[in-house]
Amino acid sequence: MAKEIILLIEDEKNIVELVKYNLEQQGYRVNTAVNGNEGVRKAQKEKPDLVILDLMLPELDGIEVCKILRHNDKTASIPIIMLTARSEEADKIVGLELGADDYVTKPFSPRELVARVKAVLRRIGGDGGTKVLKSGGLEVDIEKHIVTVKGKRVDLTSKEFELLKCLLDVKGRVLSRDQLLTKVWGYEPSLELETRTVDMHIGQLRKKIKSESEKIITVKNVGYRFAIEE
Repeated sequence: MAKEIILLIEDEKNIVELVKYNLEQQGYRVNTAVNGNEGVRKAQKEKPDLVILDLMLPELDGIEVCKILRHNDKTASIPIIMLTARSEEADKIVGLELGADDYVTKPFSPRELVARVKAVLRRIGGDGGTKVLKSGGLEVDIEKHIVTVKGKRVDLTSKEFELLKCLLDVKGRVLSRDQLLTKVWGYEPSLELETRTVDMHIGQLRKKIKSESEKIITVKNVGYRFAIEE
């Protein structure tokens, strides 16, 4: 039975009760917060395994909460699922570009949400294989969630980290944008906007790893690969 701790940041009581009940039935421990400020405090103090974050919150909205969590070393690597009544594509992309790991629109099926939670935790948990990936001056410690370039630490969002790990894992093979959406975001790709989200994250990743950035190679009309250096 799962023992992971999930922080649910949501102000609608009926949604809190529904989500909490269904997740606890699966063995998860669920803590709750009813506004953005409380959610940030609890995330930083408790360091849950995953955050379910409503977009429309009192005091501090979900977008701001996501920004704060992603820019704090204590919470940057915590996976986030956004839960919101907004269904517009633009809102979905904004959330993903800020570093959210998935996006569920209200009204939702509790079974679907539980499945999304399991999928995100499974991706973040890894497969128990190599714990440290290396290429030239780049080193990725999977277990500690630390990236260094020539010995200097580089701060990545959880999505940037997963993207880099995914490219290194395949040892120089090309991954299409659709494959990256599936592997890193857990999506069945369908929207061109979502595809551009991959490109945006690649651009941010290149900026952050600096001297190693040229090893992320764009394969025209296909996707990306990482030129592994022994």
